[in-house]
Amino acid sequence: MSPAHAPLLTLEPLIEAVTEGVEAAGWTLSGMQKTTSYEYEGRWRGESSRSAYLFFHAAALEESVSVDAFLDETSRGTQGNLALVIGGPELVDPRQALVALASAVRERIPRSYRVPVSLRLRLADAEHPPESATVEVRVKIMIPGGALRSGHPEVSRVSAEGVRAFEQLLAHPTLRRYGVGR
Repeated sequence: MSPAHAPLLTLEPLIEAVTEGVEAAGWTLSGMQKTTSYEYEGRWRGESSRSAYLFFHAAALEESVSVDAFLDETSRGTQGNLALVIGGPELVDPRQALVALASAVRERIPRSYRVPVSLRLRLADAEHPPESATVEVRVKIMIPGGALRSGHPEVSRVSAEGVRAFEQLLAHPTLRRYGVGR
């Protein structure tokens, strides 16, 4: 097995592979935060983890659209996800929006990925009416364990493919209806 195809067992090679893939899709790394945690209780007692959050933006898209990556190294191995993050649209009915977003995701994101979809409702102040809430949309692609075991080229490929799928999702009429996308 060549070093390039060795499993990604630690955080730094995983960061490099994901960054290479996302940048190959035309997005720019705009920030990174690394953390190390040692103090856990319960089932994680005695464990440690190292994590990285990577933030990417595309010049052609509005500031409220980003791709975030969460990458984690624990004693149980590495894992990670890419998330399309869209901030700011106002939504009247969150349930209806989730149904529409899930349908758009099924149309535009390859079915070979596990893809959680979430909405975070936010009021600017507790005194504001609920209908003034804004929402943050998150669509995640979990990096498959098989890609992590296959090494750098496969994780880079999955990262680039995931970001291109996010771009296809941004072009979907459902997202445009909510004031985001292209």
